[in-house]
Amino acid sequence: MQGYDLIGDVHGCALALQRLLKKMGYSHSRGCYRHPNRKVIFVGDIVDRGPRIREALHVVKDMVDQGQAEIVLGNHEYNAMCYCSESREPKKSYLRDHNARNHRLIRETLEQFEEYGGEWKAFLGWFQEIPLFIEKEHFRVVHACWDAESIERFKVLSPQHVVTEDILHASANEGSFEHRVIDRLTRGTALDLPDGMTILSKDGYVRKMFRTKFWGENAQTYSDVVFQPDPLPEQLVERRLSAIEKQQLLSYSEHELPVFVGHYWMSGQPEPISPNVACLDYSAVKYGKLVAYRMDDEVRLDASKFVWTDVVPSK
Repeated sequence: MQGYDLIGDVHGCALALQRLLKKMGYSHSRGCYRHPNRKVIFVGDIVDRGPRIREALHVVKDMVDQGQAEIVLGNHEYNAMCYCSESREPKKSYLRDHNARNHRLIRETLEQFEEYGGEWKAFLGWFQEIPLFIEKEHFRVVHACWDAESIERFKVLSPQHVVTEDILHASANEGSFEHRVIDRLTRGTALDLPDGMTILSKDGYVRKMFRTKFWGENAQTYSDVVFQPDPLPEQLVERRLSAIEKQQLLSYSEHELPVFVGHYWMSGQPEPISPNVACLDYSAVKYGKLVAYRMDDEVRLDASKFVWTDVVPSK
């Protein structure tokens, strides 16, 4: 059976990515990194934040082009497409507003491609060829959330599972299915904070919601479902979920295939979240770990199969 090495959010950490590939036995030959009997699957978010975004994109795309890797779309690639795509609506210039908050997210990417406009345009076109999810015979990959119902509906809309030009423009309408499915799969599930409360996140954003698990069952309180680096306000930790809030939650049974995600800025020792759910985002760009999982034919995830490299400031 084909072996796969699933790699978490790179965010421009190209040197760490090259170290991780070499640690796992990949070597650079004939134009890209290769392994004699394994392939890589990237969970998305190659762009933004980090110091070597352009180099990271070249490493990843070269591997994909040569059949040595696959990739799913991350929310940062999707955001880049929207930020750089002119709107078809006369009252809107771009699909994603060019305000201070949105520019802050993409600033490093645009700066690093300032002298390589043709390359950036080509990468934006390539993003439209990247699927939102991957299903293998014995595991699944999505950037943030496996929502089976939305995925089955999206397969009808996009048989190649990609965000086409028309789907991209339709997704700019927040009431559309296109917006909901891309938001759900690349950003995950969330609940609104009650009573107008907010959280000041570690990255400086004021948030009116909190991220929730898409797996697990029989949740009763906020603490049962919260899944994010920023803690809930103390008075909400044991707050009971309302019937309406419970209806908004997803579950992912332990009898389902293993699923791999990124996105969630984890820390500490890499390990499975549950017997069949693994997050591979361990905050590499914040000098955490760039993490991989070496998947073979197991049906339950094994903590000993995580591999990583620590990300340190460049000298």
